[in-house]
Amino acid sequence: MTQPLRIGTRGSPLALAQAHETRDRLIAAHPHLAAPGAIEIVVFKTTGDRILDRTLAEAGGKGLFTKELEDALLDGRADLAVHSMKDVPTWMPDGLEISTLLPREDTRDAFFSRGGHTVDTLPAGSVVGTAGLRRQAQILERRPDLRVVPFRGNVQSRLAKLEAGEVDATLLALAGLRRLGLTDRITAVLEHEEMLPAVAQGAIGIEIRSADEATRALLAPLNCAATTARVTAERALLAMLDGSCRTPIAGLATLDGDRLHLKAKVLSNDGRQVFRAERNGSASDAAAIGADAGAEIKAVLPPDFFKS
Repeated sequence: MTQPLRIGTRGSPLALAQAHETRDRLIAAHPHLAAPGAIEIVVFKTTGDRILDRTLAEAGGKGLFTKELEDALLDGRADLAVHSMKDVPTWMPDGLEISTLLPREDTRDAFFSRGGHTVDTLPAGSVVGTAGLRRQAQILERRPDLRVVPFRGNVQSRLAKLEAGEVDATLLALAGLRRLGLTDRITAVLEHEEMLPAVAQGAIGIEIRSADEATRALLAPLNCAATTARVTAERALLAMLDGSCRTPIAGLATLDGDRLHLKAKVLSNDGRQVFRAERNGSASDAAAIGADAGAEIKAVLPPDFFKS
């Protein structure tokens, strides 16, 4: 290679951990990339990193964490970009694609509280901080007597705000906590029956220029087929629902051999309206399974549901 392979990433501790995991997997697959200067990690600050005083829905949605990285791919400042797949918009810009999905981490959510309370034992009126509508809606579905407030920032800053008493409890993705080595601070891990995860939660995706066959070939050994099938079904669900950060949508695909099972859930922001669908089928039909589950829910949603 005449120049370093440039990995584009956000600068948060979690984003950097994911970029380093990608680098390490590349080196394991291609030992020549261990040479000094063969790989360069390039940090970009995204709009989502700069806007911290509003929810993602209010600030503009998922593209806030990907646009600057995608601009860097398109103009040649990066050769690949590493994303948390739950932050990736449903539709990709022309000329770019997610070519690779790393093995998926734990998809559950972790609950943190002051005083060791669980979701069920929090006193009425307690304040729960969360950055996303999915968690807000599911918390209010279960505990309408709690108050949920916007809560932005990286993992470490949110935990610091919790300890400072700004909120009584918060929730974070277990995958990120595992990657950062912060699981010892968790009050409780929420099972899927208690809190269905975001679409593609726990999955790391690698985006490249569609025409860049050299980078595609380097990344090919890193791709996880099981993660690809699961994320394909979940993102097809999201696409059918035209979902974004403005919509409380949860979905999880699991595999048993070559059989795929998908659970989907759409809620109103206050958690009072809940719509569910489940599908089973072959992993090879992942996209169709996701789209079919999304179509079932979409058919019964009240008019203008996503605008409420």
